[in-house]
Amino acid sequence: MNNVPKIKIGIVAVSRDCFPASLAENRRKALVAAYSKKYDAADIYECPVTIIESETDMQAALEDVKKAGCEALCVYLGNFGPEISETMLAQKFEGPKMFCAAAEESQNDLGDGRGDAFCGMLNASYNLALRNVKAYIPEYPVGDAEDCADMIHDFLPVARTVYALQNLKIFTFGPRPLNFLACNAPIKQLYNLGVEIEENSELDLFEAYHKHDNDPRIADVVADMAKELGAGNKVSEVLPKLAQYELTLKDWVEQHKGTRKYFAIAGKCWPAFQTQFGFVPCYVNSRLTGSGLPVSCEVDIYGALSEFIGTCISEQSVTLLDINNSVPKDMYEQSIKGKFDYKHTDTFMGFHCGNTCSSRLSHFEMKYQKIMARNLPREVTNGTLEGTIEPGQITFYRLQSTADNILRAYEAEGEVLPVEPMSFGGIGVFAIKEMGRFYRHVLIQKNFPHHGAVMFGHYAKPLYEVFKYIGVDVSEIGYNQPAEVRYPTENPFA
Repeated sequence: MNNVPKIKIGIVAVSRDCFPASLAENRRKALVAAYSKKYDAADIYECPVTIIESETDMQAALEDVKKAGCEALCVYLGNFGPEISETMLAQKFEGPKMFCAAAEESQNDLGDGRGDAFCGMLNASYNLALRNVKAYIPEYPVGDAEDCADMIHDFLPVARTVYALQNLKIFTFGPRPLNFLACNAPIKQLYNLGVEIEENSELDLFEAYHKHDNDPRIADVVADMAKELGAGNKVSEVLPKLAQYELTLKDWVEQHKGTRKYFAIAGKCWPAFQTQFGFVPCYVNSRLTGSGLPVSCEVDIYGALSEFIGTCISEQSVTLLDINNSVPKDMYEQSIKGKFDYKHTDTFMGFHCGNTCSSRLSHFEMKYQKIMARNLPREVTNGTLEGTIEPGQITFYRLQSTADNILRAYEAEGEVLPVEPMSFGGIGVFAIKEMGRFYRHVLIQKNFPHHGAVMFGHYAKPLYEVFKYIGVDVSEIGYNQPAEVRYPTENPFA
């Protein structure tokens, strides 16, 4: 997947001077061996410096993991650990970091072989708070070598995403379309997250597009598009314009990337886009998002940010959909009831005009945009990718800054059902347990917009950790409560 970092986690074992340093060193070696046996050894780096109670050793460890090219850090308490220097290490390391601790190995060695890291984790967490240092701490952060190897592997998608956000630039083109205040995007929280944003006019984009008139690369992109679409290429005459637009966006990113490493785009797509450019950009957006460069429609900045987060976590293509329409009762009765374990209110349809990449559609056609064609000449609405979203597991989620500049998020795991939506656009029949209550008491109650991002698979666990790490208050992370757990705003008599 392009536009996603490859992360190396530096493992630094720490030791307090009144405990045997050999405990930390030997446990570190066992941890590295366990990780390398079960996972990709290239994910980790074993720092040979063991921190005792010394800032000098801490500095040596810091320089070593930096020299090794580590983007993330694991502080491993092989014994009780030096609370000052171990948390100072985390404070001075600029990338994402985690803490975990070694469990005792055997009842037969609880003398000199006892490390008390179970106790040391408490002091480590207290000192992290004193220093205002964010760190990932697993649900149960104490374990043997195999347990801690699993914890580090769980940290990998979190570290990858946090690091990428620290190096992300979002490009926008134009203001939101009229009547789309729901995608209001106060940008202060982007800067709080370390994200850079470059806001541009549609005129800037229009000028750049025409500078690509007769670009010699267009023919190759057209050929690639035609190959991807196959029999679904229903309006081949628009492909040169779409290819020109794709080259425009790619070149814009390359020419404006500055010091940033990773990118996302929030683009304008209607209403004047069609009449001026002569097409809709949905198919191009789908191709770029499928390659790892998320492009949200309707200048949805936090939609683009959410897509990027999902791309980093899953290392797969994602999509952005309207939480669009209810499933008709007759469709539920005929195609869902008795076949799948969902109530009617657990279901809904996710839709967008055509920005879901072809690899996520069970069948597809590149054609015209039905909604826009109601008010515009049909020939200027060509360019949308229509099809049924493939069935399978999904995570539905969004990160949003509210109008009063509060970071909020939601997430829910579910699936796309193998049910024909019998409608137009890129669309699928979704099912999430207790969706009706989630819709009312999270999505509506917390004022989320109609766009939701989709990861194809169940990734709620690392996503929740990412939200916590980047500063979303846990009270502002909504999820679909089980039937027996009432939302605070839910009428107990309903």
